[in-house]
Amino acid sequence: MGLHDGHRQRKRERFLKQGADGLADHEVLELLLYYAIPRRDTNELAHRLIQHFGTLDAVFQAPPEALMQVPGIGENAAVLLNLVPAAQRCARRSVSAERILNSVERCGAYFMDLLDGQRRELLYQVCLDGKGKVLSCKCLSQGSADMTSLSIRQVVENALLSGAAGVVLGHNHPSGVALPSAEDRAATLQVRDALATMDIRLLDHIIVADGDFVSMEASGLLYG
Repeated sequence: MGLHDGHRQRKRERFLKQGADGLADHEVLELLLYYAIPRRDTNELAHRLIQHFGTLDAVFQAPPEALMQVPGIGENAAVLLNLVPAAQRCARRSVSAERILNSVERCGAYFMDLLDGQRRELLYQVCLDGKGKVLSCKCLSQGSADMTSLSIRQVVENALLSGAAGVVLGHNHPSGVALPSAEDRAATLQVRDALATMDIRLLDHIIVADGDFVSMEASGLLYG
């Protein structure tokens, strides 16, 4: 066993005994990178990532292309680091699959939980049955929730494939202002009208920012 192998084994043993709480932020990255970079000391690389992005959370929220701008981070490492928040989102969707979203408050809470802590803009479509039960939750875009680039056809197809009676859209504003832009409003109304041709109702569009949310339905921006 070489020097690096012994160090890695000790680090793994610490994690197994103490969990991630027993490791410093750079050590969490160092340990994770073992599985993408098998023949290299990842301690320096972990420090470099923290220095470049500022925090561990910021590293996990960075898109692959940004991660690969850090010297030493290749595609394998970038994909692995990006899988951490992606896996968390999948777990949240799985846990919330049986939720009933039959009120503005429940829709707001659902998307606040789904988008909590996200530094990138994400746009989701949730399909519901007639009683408000979640049938599916799909991410329509990552890295930008620009409603002007939204594929309305994809929204309609998702709703039809899920057998949805209603749809709720939700996205976050990392800037910290949970107010719909003019582009948000215009694209949302286009989605509303497209779904209506299939006898599917757009129930709401929730915008999340800074621990709060705004409902376009409650604000009178959907059918007011």
